This record gives sequence, C-alpha cells and structure tokens, in this order.
Amino acid sequence: MNIKDYKAGTLRKGYQYQYFLPEKINHSFFWRDEAINELLEKASLNLGELNAFSRFVPDIDMFIIMHVFKEAVVSSRIEGTQTNIEEALIEEKGISPEKHDDWKEVNNYVTAINSAIEELQKLPLSNRLIKHTHKILLSSARGEHKNPGEFRHSQNWIGGASLSDAVFIPPAAEKLTELLSDLELFLHNEDIKIPHLIRIAIAHYQFETIHPFLDGNGRIGRLLITLYLVSSGILEKPLLYLSDFFERNKTLYYDNLTLVRTKNDLAQWIKFFLTGIIQTSDIAVRTLKTILDMKASIEREKIITLGKRTKKGQLFFNSLFSKPVVTIKDVQASTGLSTKAANDLVKAFIGLKILREITGYQRNRIFIFDEYVRMF
Repeated sequence: MNIKDYKAGTLRKGYQYQYFLPEKINHSFFWRDEAINELLEKASLNLGELNAFSRFVPDIDMFIIMHVFKEAVVSSRIEGTQTNIEEALIEEKGISPEKHDDWKEVNNYVTAINSAIEELQKLPLSNRLIKHTHKILLSSARGEHKNPGEFRHSQNWIGGASLSDAVFIPPAAEKLTELLSDLELFLHNEDIKIPHLIRIAIAHYQFETIHPFLDGNGRIGRLLITLYLVSSGILEKPLLYLSDFFERNKTLYYDNLTLVRTKNDLAQWIKFFLTGIIQTSDIAVRTLKTILDMKASIEREKIITLGKRTKKGQLFFNSLFSKPVVTIKDVQASTGLSTKAANDLVKAFIGLKILREITGYQRNRIFIFDEYVRMF
C-alpha cells in the first residue's frame, strides 16, 4: 500500500458514543516521499554510530542503568508523575510519604524495562511479553486496580471526563484480540519488506490507537519502541528511548498521532518519529562522550590524590556510575571497607566535590554524584 493512500480507520457506533476502529496494518507499505528517505538514512546512520560507540565504551551496562532511570522518569512525567531523577534513585525508605506513589510508579517502570529486556533473550516480542511488562508496571501503585497484565474488557477513552466528552475513543474491547494479533504479526512478518524504523513507527501509532489497557498505554507503547529496536538487532544495547523527545515536543506528538486518525496522514507521523530517532541517538552519543571525558578527568585530577585510599577510591568511584545515589552502607558494600573507613572515603569525595549530601541529617545520610546525574 502506498502510504499516501493509507486509511487509518472508521468510526463505529457504540452505546451512546462512537469509537474509532483502526484498519489492520499487517501488509506492505511503500512511499515515494523523498523527505522520508532522507530522514530514514540519517536515522540509520545515527543508530549505527550509537551502536559503534556502545561497543567502544568499557562497562557500557553501568551507563545503561541511568538511561533506564531517565526513561522511567520522563515517560512517567508525560503521564503526570512528578518524581525527578534524583528522587527516583533514592531507596524507598528515603522517600517522604507524599512522594511515595509517584516514586513507586517510576521505579515500577524501571523494573518493567529491565524485566522486558531480559525476557527478550528468551521470548520474542509478543503480546504475552507486553502483558507481563504491563503487570510489573502497574503492580503496587496507582494502577493496581486497573487490571495489571490484562487487556481491557471495557471501553476506555482519552481526554474528557467521560465517554460523552472524550477527545478520542479507542476500539471496543471485543475488537482487541483481532487488532492485537494483527499488530503482533506485523512486527514479525518477514514477507513485508519494510525498514525496521518505519515498521516500529507504524506499530507505535497502532498500539496507541488500540489503547489495549485501562492504564499505562503511553508508557508501554513508548517502551515498545526500544524493545523492538533491541529485538530486531537495530540497537545492540538499550540506549535509546524516545520519551524525552516526545515530552519536549508533547503537543506535536499528540497532534501527529491525531493527524493519522483524522486525516490519514501517516507520512507526517513517520517523519516526526524519524526526527525523534535522529535527535535522540545524537544526544545519546554526545552524552556517552561527555561521561567518558568527565570520568577520565576526575580519575586524573581527583581520584589520584587519595594516596593510600586510591585503589578503594577508584573502586567506589566506578560503582557510582551504576548507583549514583548512595548511603554509607552502599559504600561498604562496593568497597568492603569498615563503617569508619567508608565515612572517611565519603568525606574525601565530598571534599573533592564528587559527592554532595542531600538530606541535611546527621544520621541516615544520602549522597549524590551530582555531575553525573545532571547529565541525564
């Protein structure tokens, strides 16, 4: 199908409302839009650079942890959660009661991302994996009463206080099985010769239009992008998340999704999506370069000044890249030092302006590797 001839779907009558029934997508797509080709080439080159850089960076997995936390914070913020990255990194016991629910939602998302990426090593990207990830996302948080891990059995809507004034009403629940099966087939159909970036752009639109859960559709739909890129081999490491781009361009994000449904303008959505890939991969590469430069500078100018404690100091410093918010017990765990020696090492790191204490307490203190966290 030529993308310019694409028909997004039709309005169908429900009980005192009309819902949108999207057309199935498990078929070929082609286009003659040079702008799409140019963006596709640039996006592919940028992802290639990100992959090459991830191979070059030693211990890349410890930097991935912060990318995951940033994605969890930003994707949740799009949905109204207020936790910032510094708060997200603090252990649960250090969170005030009024911030606990937001903190829990973000950290559930971190757990869901990590679980899904691990599951990809054993399972294909599928509705089963998506439901399992959703179950983790909504467990023990505000969404725990909205059928975690289950596709909806009732009608939902987007915008407005009820179905009568909704901005958009997704397909009826009885249509989900067929639509989600079609989406899953589309993701894996090797007979369809379509670039992976175009395929996941279309798939993300379709998922958000189907809106298969009572809650968490936005977060799962955005995570679907990274999971597909990893499972298809386009991304060697899970270092690219589009939520930051979508949040910075929130109005355009929603407007472009709406344009597909109302004007059948799939081409504009694809261009917007590819622009997001280009910008986000460029930022990811620059962030990794900046981190490596900063790490080398601190090692060269600060860690080496620790004298007899240099070896333990280096060990602790390395651990901060995977856990940049720590307690004295964390320092002991990463270095094997006694309580006194760990306190002394932290004091030295504060003096070197590597760490900052964030509670103001004399006991149960928490320290943050500020310069690193600010990069995200």
